[in-house]
Amino acid sequence: MLKVLVITILCNLIFLSNHSLAKGVYLEPKEFLEQAFTNNPPKLKKLWITKELKAQIKSLLGYDIHVVRLRYWDNGEKTAWILEEIGRDKPITTGVVVKNEKIEQLNVLIFRESRGWEVKYPFFTDQFKQAILTEKNQLSKKIDGISGATLSVYALTKVAKLALFLNTHIKIK
Repeated sequence: MLKVLVITILCNLIFLSNHSLAKGVYLEPKEFLEQAFTNNPPKLKKLWITKELKAQIKSLLGYDIHVVRLRYWDNGEKTAWILEEIGRDKPITTGVVVKNEKIEQLNVLIFRESRGWEVKYPFFTDQFKQAILTEKNQLSKKIDGISGATLSVYALTKVAKLALFLNTHIKIK
């Protein structure tokens, strides 16, 4: 009986420690911008969300966004976006760099969920490199999922599509 109790306690401790390890700041937003722009990030810019743009974003994401502006950085050659999307219950903060209408880099910056954290690894995020947004507002590349991280995968896919869409929007403004 004692042996079963000890094993149960150990299993619970391992389970709880794995969940707490998933959460955290993987890359500070400031560091992400310094990496994206080789230690010379441009000034912050703001994209004001008009009614028309809000409707376009809703058709892309499937829901209304509740912000009046989005922040981005643009040096004329590429843009960087720091965006959030809900995974299962909590937001995942993601940095996306777009150059020549293609994703150059995608990083999980802050992860708050208890599971799905595997999306932070390059084996997953590298799939987004060179993806473009098709005429049907889909990514041009198939993104392979991760068992047990489905909602995190969906969240990062939405962020990638949104960054590409917003990048196109600011370029034609």
